[in-house]
Formats: sequence, C-alpha cells, structure tokens
Amino acid sequence: MSGVGRGALWAACLARGARLRRWAGREAYPTGARLQIGVLCCCTIALAQTPSALERIAARITANDLKADVSFLASDALEGRGTPSRGLDIAAEYIAAGFRRAGLEPAGDDGYFQTAPYALVTPNLEGLELTIETGGQAIKAERTAIRIQEPRATDLTHAEAVKTDLAALDALTEDQVKGKVLIVEVPDPSGFSPEQRRDLFARLRRVPALAHKFGAALVIQIGGAGQPTNASARLREVSYGAVPFLVVSDSAVRGALAAAKAGPLEATVSAHLAAPAAAPVKLRNAIGVLRGSDAALKNTYVVVTAHYDHLGVRGTGEGDHIYNGANDDASGTASVIEIAAALAALPERPKRSIVFIALFGEELGLVGARYYVQHPVFPLLDTVADINLEQVGRTDDSEGPRVRQFNLTGFDYSNIAGIFGKAGEEAGIRAVKDEKKSDSYFGASDNAPFAAAGVPATTLSVSYVFPDYHKAGDEWPKLDYDNMAKVDCAVALGVLRMADSAEAPQWNRDNPKTASFVQARDKAVGAGATAR
Repeated sequence: MSGVGRGALWAACLARGARLRRWAGREAYPTGARLQIGVLCCCTIALAQTPSALERIAARITANDLKADVSFLASDALEGRGTPSRGLDIAAEYIAAGFRRAGLEPAGDDGYFQTAPYALVTPNLEGLELTIETGGQAIKAERTAIRIQEPRATDLTHAEAVKTDLAALDALTEDQVKGKVLIVEVPDPSGFSPEQRRDLFARLRRVPALAHKFGAALVIQIGGAGQPTNASARLREVSYGAVPFLVVSDSAVRGALAAAKAGPLEATVSAHLAAPAAAPVKLRNAIGVLRGSDAALKNTYVVVTAHYDHLGVRGTGEGDHIYNGANDDASGTASVIEIAAALAALPERPKRSIVFIALFGEELGLVGARYYVQHPVFPLLDTVADINLEQVGRTDDSEGPRVRQFNLTGFDYSNIAGIFGKAGEEAGIRAVKDEKKSDSYFGASDNAPFAAAGVPATTLSVSYVFPDYHKAGDEWPKLDYDNMAKVDCAVALGVLRMADSAEAPQWNRDNPKTASFVQARDKAVGAGATAR
C-alpha cells in the first residue's frame, strides 16, 4: 500500500474514532456505535496486516532462489561464460527467461537482447616490421619483441612522430598528433600498488580513443609490461574505428625512444602490418524495463546492472580448468534477476522506470557496458543513476568476514551512498566505505562507462577481494546466500526509493575526483537543452 493509501485509511479510521469518543459516556452503545467500533477494529487490523515495501521485497528475494540462479549460471555446463562462448549464450537466455517471468518489458532490438555486432580479429604476423630512424641510424625491432595490441593494415615510410607519457595525454592536440606516430611511454608497474596499477591501466585505456580522435597514424607503446608477439584473437566492435597499436619490448628501440624528450621527435618511423583476419560474432546485453507510473517521471530511468560473463575455460592438463565465476559475477547477475522480480511484484509501480541490464564482456575491459553507453536504449540524459552489482555473495573477504554490510565504490562521489545507507538501516544491513578501496575500485567495474558519460554511478559489493578471485575455485557452494538475500533486499529498497523520489541522484561537485563526471553531465544537459 502506498503512503497515500495508508494515509487515507488512517484518516477514515480516526474520523470514526472521534465519533465513538463522543459516545464514551453512555452506559450502552447504540447499534450504530457498535457497528462503528467494528469498522474501527477492521481498519486497525488492516493497517497492522498491510506489509511494508521491505516486507514484500523480503518475501520475494530468498536465499534458495538466489542459490538456484547462481548454481546454474556458475555450473560447469556453462563453461565459465567466456566472451564469446556457448555458455555465455545460454546464460543470456536464462537471464531473459527471468525477466520474462518477472513481467518486465523487453527493451532490446531482439526481444530482451541488445545485439552488438563484434568480430574476433586475429593479428597477421606476416611481414611485420618496425624501424626507427634517428641520428642517421636505423634501428629495426625484433619481430618477437613486438606485440600487436590493435591489428590494422598499415604501411608507413619515414612518418613523423610525437612522444608523450600517460600523465600528459590531456595536453595533446590534434595539430600535434594528426597523421603522425604517437609514442606513449608507460612506467613499469611491477612495483605499483593495486590502486596505482588500476590508475595506470585506466589512463592507458584512454590512449586508443584519443589516438583515433586526433587522427594518429600509429600508436607505439614503450615501457610497461613488455610482452612477446601475441597472435591470439581479440574482440572488436565492427564499427570501431581503431588506430593500429604496437607494444614494443625491443631494447634498442625502447632505449632510443626513451632517451628522447616529450614532444615532436627528430626521428621517423617506418612500419608494416598486414591486414588481420576477422570472424563475426554476435554478443548480447540482456535488457528489461519496469515502466514507471508517474506521468512526469516515467521517462526517466534508474539502471541496475551486473555483468554475466566470466573467464571461460583456461589451461590444459589435469585439474579444474573451468573458471565458473560464481561470486564474480553470477552473484550480481542473480541479484539483478531476483530484484527485478521483487520490484515488479509490488502492488504499485515506482514513479520512475527501472531498467535491468545484464552486461557481456566486463572481464575483457567493460566491453558490454561501453557498448551500451555508446548505443543507449534509454537516453543517458534521462538516466538518473547506474547501480552496478558485483561480488555480492562471498562474505569471506581476504581481510576478514564481511557480514550484514555492503560496500559502495566512489562512496563520496555522489549522494547515492546516503540513499542506500538509509535503505540498509531499515533492512538491517550497513552501507560502508572502505577507505582504501572505495575510490580506487571505482573505475574497475561496469559503473565506470556510465560515470564517464556523466551518469551518477556506483558499484555495490560485499567483498572487494576474496579467496579464489579469478581462479577456478570461485564456485557456487562457497557463497553465503542468507547474507546475499539480506543485502539484495537493502539494494532493492534503495533502488525503489531512488525510483520513487522526485529528486534525482547528484554528483558531489565539491569532490575534486568527480570533476570529469560533473563536466560530462553538464555537457550532456547543455546539449540536451539545446536539442530540445
């Protein structure tokens, strides 16, 4: 029952109670009064028996249902749900069936599926060459010391080059880069902390898009973790306009380029890369929507996400080679399914619409989330928040037990933590900030592409690091399903409150770490206002 419905019932009961009090001095109640007493009693009983939203949610989100979902998604039959794989496709069908059972509206181009045209691109090593000419000397890289990060057919002869490091990316301009070879120096991460590594890789992931934006002819990475040539296939969006990208570990080439100062180089680059082989694959995000009820707010959206892929089958020989990914992230996927079912079963729809998305390819670099943000089904300008769920099943954190609590990344980045903190209090679960990991893990999951587009976002988890993380031992019997159900009830209540509120979540503009997210949001709002 809504707050309005409860208020009306209370008002009726109190009005009848006032009339009864006027008869209180009589020795016996008339027949009409006795009838009024009966009505008052019925009203009181009805109010006492009307379950709250939390009680209704808790009745639907159960440990056994979550266990059933996770045990299937993380079973050996699905072979670790690698991207792409037969097991991933089966998982997608299971998720769509859960959305269908809940009564969500399909929101994809193919029923519940947003299909994403991708290709498996295999580098062609035939004729691979890279030569640097500097100071009258030609230095040719050993072929085995070149890794093709982005395979594209390329022929360059004495091309000009410009050098930068990751810290100076934002200072580059199109005039400096267009038509030239962009050489990026990357520090050795071997002595870095996990947080420093994540920051390094986040910066490195920006290089291909920036190189494409500015029209670079080739990217050469020197430094970092040098690796030999790798001819394995890479997943690429068919429409992705990439710049060829080489990682060079040849000591002579790296030495010559490392000695040069940042900026235009007095060196030229010649390179040959053969056209790669490409095989098309079809990948899918599963999307269902619970339509809102408010005329003004139903076309705004709270998005709830989790990734349903994992690492697939790895290794050979004896032993377990299936990386089932029960906690990472069958737990989050199961939570999305069951939270959707619980909220769809409430007697009244929330004011805003709630979009539930199971994303592919997180383990390959947030691929499914990036695809959705680049091809949104619902306008990002009208998307008020992304609540991403990951690793919500294991309570045996590597630093100690984590029971009746959940973490939020970017705890101080927005007011989202406050919303879930209040919901958690009602559900008997604490929303906590991990001082070491809250900020550093913000860019490590599928909330990150939404945030980069300006959408207030966070990832909720129970454990950041747990035994068997990214190992074959992450299996379904190790999850704490009773705790998981309690956490999911708190999450569902928080999502419901967010969807029912006239106030949309906001970035914390006073936190310097949110500057780029605030800028992206403001830019989107400005563009939206102009377009409308």
